[in-house]
Amino acid sequence: MNAANFVTSMPIVAVAVHDVVTLLPIIALIVSAVVVMLAGTFHTSHRLTVGLTLAGLFWTVAMIPIAQIRHDHQVTALLLLDDWALFFIGLLALTTAGVVLISYGYLARREEHPHDYYTLLLLATLGAAVLVASTHFASFFLGLEILSVSLYTLIAYPRLRADFIEAAVKYLVLAAATAAFLLFGMALVYAELGTMSLSALAAAHVTGGGAAETSLLVGGLALIIVGIGFKLGVVPFHMWTPDIYQGAPAPVTAFVATVSKGAMVALLLRYFRQVSLSPHGTVWLLFAVIAAASMIAGNLLALLQSNVKRLLAYSSIAHLGYILVAFLAVGRSAAVAVSFYLVAYFLTTLGAFGIVSELSGPEADADDIDDYRGLAARRPLLSATFALLLFSLAGIPLTAGFLGKFLVVATGANSRLWWLLVVLVASSTVGLYYYTRIVVAMYVQRPQDAPTTSRLLRVEAVVGSRAGGSVLVVVVGLVLFLGIYPAPLLRLLGHIVANLP
Repeated sequence: MNAANFVTSMPIVAVAVHDVVTLLPIIALIVSAVVVMLAGTFHTSHRLTVGLTLAGLFWTVAMIPIAQIRHDHQVTALLLLDDWALFFIGLLALTTAGVVLISYGYLARREEHPHDYYTLLLLATLGAAVLVASTHFASFFLGLEILSVSLYTLIAYPRLRADFIEAAVKYLVLAAATAAFLLFGMALVYAELGTMSLSALAAAHVTGGGAAETSLLVGGLALIIVGIGFKLGVVPFHMWTPDIYQGAPAPVTAFVATVSKGAMVALLLRYFRQVSLSPHGTVWLLFAVIAAASMIAGNLLALLQSNVKRLLAYSSIAHLGYILVAFLAVGRSAAVAVSFYLVAYFLTTLGAFGIVSELSGPEADADDIDDYRGLAARRPLLSATFALLLFSLAGIPLTAGFLGKFLVVATGANSRLWWLLVVLVASSTVGLYYYTRIVVAMYVQRPQDAPTTSRLLRVEAVVGSRAGGSVLVVVVGLVLFLGIYPAPLLRLLGHIVANLP
């Protein structure tokens, strides 16, 4: 290479180095997955694999301040790692760390080779991170597929359980069909706009009616919303949710309920916030109907459940409906409300499924309400923890869940979304009943003459792991802290949202 060519190539090298700095959190996830995979190949130690996985996730979080150094957070046309994306990458990584800890005791009670499991968790988190940083249909679809393909295997990971394999096949078939809808929708939008940039799609103001709202564009968006709706598990795309929640291993269910759905909400909020600018456009009305249907159907169907995991599945459908109410509101306060609600939902859902994992035996998960009957007499601290988390999900004061729901109602009221708020309040009242059913079961002793089952004896005999217990302690502390003193998190979210375009 001569001197002229070398000088010419210098700016390209400089840009590449800067991009590497910006991409450090994502690079950390990639390297961590490779290291954990290789470590499992050469040394089959469950504890070492967990340690390396946690080290990789905390390394990812530690790279976030370094990635913030650059003023230009755009990496090619595909990724934007601004404060919004970095906040959610940190949240997703920390949540995955919690899933890793509750998985440790869960997998230790099973005759499985757990090393691939943790590699898949890191890869799924990588897909979620790419999703929240996407600015292009190509990166959007790539991140979604990395996440989805990892989830297929995670759901079926305990290979000796037929219900796990059945749940994985259901998820595979439905996710593959939904991917086809998503791709076709992207093709229609590209045909209309001539670009695959998500920011260009947002700038089209497709909800304002008139010339911008062509049938081709609205049709493409409708198909994209089908794909997004499936990933969120909202009505009418919710059919997979209870079956997958029930059929998947409890820690994987926690991951699906938090990381998988949270990544999609973050992407949705960034590029579809313009729907709030025109509260009577086609897309706005579509989201409003989905929100109302999710709140009503999620809470009513949860009333009929005796399986705890299915109950929490239908509950999650309702919670996504609550989030969509704030999503449809006007102003930056709506983005703050959605983000705070997501943090509260992550904490409570992770804790709830962490308790299910702690009580589960090697042959079956503790997912029946009868498994929890009289639990307070045997495990009083665990029962009190579960009750607190359920009350947070129900929106009882002094919990993070209450503050999250209050912020959603406040932003909805500011935007005069009265009919959606009526649905929210009425359905939340229904939700309080089915959460209380579990609490009552835990604090009501099983009658002395009632037959005891082998399933109940198995659940009583399980000893919780220290790793899972540490997660529950942190979760309970944060749920109470954010419920009493939410100001630090609200200030941080306000700063992040203020810098959104």
